[in-house]
Amino acid sequence: MSSLFVNFAFIFLASLSGFYPETESPKKPADSTLAGRYRTAAEQIVAAAMAKNEAYDRLEHLCLAIGHRLSGSPSLERAIDWALETMKIDGQEDVRREKVMVPHWVRGKESASMLKPRLEPLVILGLGGSVGTPPEGITAEVVVVANEEELDAAAENVKGKIVLFNNPMPPYDPEKGSGYGETVRFRSKGPKLVAEKGGMACLVRSVTAKSLRTPHTGATRYADDIPQIPAAAITTEDAETIARLTKRGVPVVVNLKMDAQTLPDAESANAVAELRGREEPEEIVVIGGHIDSWDVGHGAHDDGGGCIMAIEAIHVLRKLNLIPRRTIRVVLWTNEENGLRGGRTYAQDHADELMNHVAAIESDSGVFAPRGFSLDCADESRRDLAIEQMNEILSLLPSAIGPLNAEPGGGGADISPMKDAGVMLMGHRVEGSTYFDYHHTPADTIDKVDPAALSQNVAVMAFVAYVLADMEERIGEKAPAPAEPDRATR
Repeated sequence: MSSLFVNFAFIFLASLSGFYPETESPKKPADSTLAGRYRTAAEQIVAAAMAKNEAYDRLEHLCLAIGHRLSGSPSLERAIDWALETMKIDGQEDVRREKVMVPHWVRGKESASMLKPRLEPLVILGLGGSVGTPPEGITAEVVVVANEEELDAAAENVKGKIVLFNNPMPPYDPEKGSGYGETVRFRSKGPKLVAEKGGMACLVRSVTAKSLRTPHTGATRYADDIPQIPAAAITTEDAETIARLTKRGVPVVVNLKMDAQTLPDAESANAVAELRGREEPEEIVVIGGHIDSWDVGHGAHDDGGGCIMAIEAIHVLRKLNLIPRRTIRVVLWTNEENGLRGGRTYAQDHADELMNHVAAIESDSGVFAPRGFSLDCADESRRDLAIEQMNEILSLLPSAIGPLNAEPGGGGADISPMKDAGVMLMGHRVEGSTYFDYHHTPADTIDKVDPAALSQNVAVMAFVAYVLADMEERIGEKAPAPAEPDRATR
């Protein structure tokens, strides 16, 4: 048994006397600091979350019994039904579907082959939202460019060709993180740029720094006034092969076949459930992830794990009978991957109550060791105060969970539509050195998830959500000054 689990077992046994408190919330101790008010709750929540891997069992069911969950697919709707039934079994309140109309893109059959200078199949994944090719496919010479500037320079040679954006993602940097933002733009806007120059199709190098010839898909976008051309991601290895051949002056000819099509919008839903607050239930702390995934792999890290963290967080709190002052609402957003309809619809449907949303937490960075939270808010002064408060809250968690910290940064795609309403947005951060090895690929499967890391993240999300929902002041606001004692009692 690892020392990690021994430590948590010790915490668990030491806190058994308070494991199932009789009251709905621990009595407020004389010490009014966050540490004084919530250190015991931290010990209880961590012990409960680490006692067994119920979270992993549920993620395994989602990944293996249901599988990948693209918007418009029957498997996405089965996943939503399962999540709602699971939260009902857990005893959560106001469990419901909130209707969302989502895009319905279907991949169909797809393939690509290098025909010249030799015959070799290429490994591809069509980009989400791409149009298809004619039945015989598109056969053309490939023009390789690294970026927009090289595309402009090659403009005279692009018409009637297939263009490959070969822009390598830099290796993970412990200080700067991944280089995802530097390279993903070619996936989203590459086809439009190529179509503007008269290109027939667009290939993009998969957005990853490491590969075992695994392609990475993702959404692309078209412009209404520019022809739509087929677009697909190819592996880093195949991109390098084509680029090196063309650099040597060897023409490369590729045949691309894609049956992709976009059908009419389909009905889906955000899955919602609540742990109702004991004193101010109208005030809400939202936690969640997105229930949809791409149509390859299991969607384990992206974002099945984030959904399970939220489901289990309020499950742990309810088992402990830790009912906070405010309501904790789980929202499993639909259609994050290729439309963000779930997040946008939630913000629209709940516009009248967003003023009562104390905070919104999204987990959409995979299931690795927890690292803390990135905070975003329309009011930067509130954000800065919230970062100070969050660092104090995170310091209450045992060292075996950490190190954890709060810092400025993005909250998350699904919760971003709530920013203009003044909601404090929080992105649940994890160690990210290997996330983009699996992101949007057939390799995003349950075997890549560490059960202990999942349980640690459940503990962090449960504790942070509990404190945010229970502390007297709203996060990002100063605590009220102590009341002056009555003169008669002085």
